[in-house]
Amino acid sequence: MAWIYLLFAGLFEIGWPVGLKLAQSPATRLPGILLAIFFLAVSAVFLWLAQRQIPIGTAYAVWTGIGAAGTFAVGVLVYGDPTSIARYIGVALIVGGVITLKLAH
Repeated sequence: MAWIYLLFAGLFEIGWPVGLKLAQSPATRLPGILLAIFFLAVSAVFLWLAQRQIPIGTAYAVWTGIGAAGTFAVGVLVYGDPTSIARYIGVALIVGGVITLKLAH
């Protein structure tokens, strides 16, 4: 169950940078900040639950890896962030590291 909590923590980790992106516009500043706070809080609770059984270093690395790769994907797909082979390789290395940490646990 701890790995499921960690997966949810990582997925909710994607939400707070998106909230901060929304907060860049004056029209959506307050909703964006509130969204960021909500996702950060939910993500933190799931991370806390996961750390009851998963070592802190592993949990933190997987949590940030899911968040980083997911936020990259949202940036590219929703916000038109620039892409390149090097950026995709970087994300693939993050995902590979997360998988390695899971398999090594």
